Amino acid sequence: MSAKIAVSNSEPKSIKKGKFYFIFEDSQFLILVDKTKRGLEVKDTITDENSTVISERGMIYDMEGTGHKVVKRWFYPKSKYDLDFVTTIAERMEKKYNEIREMTCPDDL
Repeated sequence: MSAKIAVSNSEPKSIKKGKFYFIFEDSQFLILVDKTKRGLEVKDTITDENSTVISERGMIYDMEGTGHKVVKRWFYPKSKYDLDFVTTIAERMEKKYNEIREMTCPDDL
């Protein structure tokens, strides 16, 4: 299911950041951005029917050339979610990426 995101007249304001994420706020949404997906073109937008969270997805390709859709940005409606909830999700993502980095690049820490 695809969704349209209402365009706000003002730029989203940065309210929190980690090594691998940003959290922005506009009039309607708390926006969680995966920094590892910067530069990835948005291919589609979907809405989870149960949570009403809107996600923008891009496409990455593995070594065999197979494409995989990945979420690069989530829009949490402020009417249902608060900053603590979104921060919890962001910190889980941060932990996951830190664990991957420790395994793959231990000399860079």
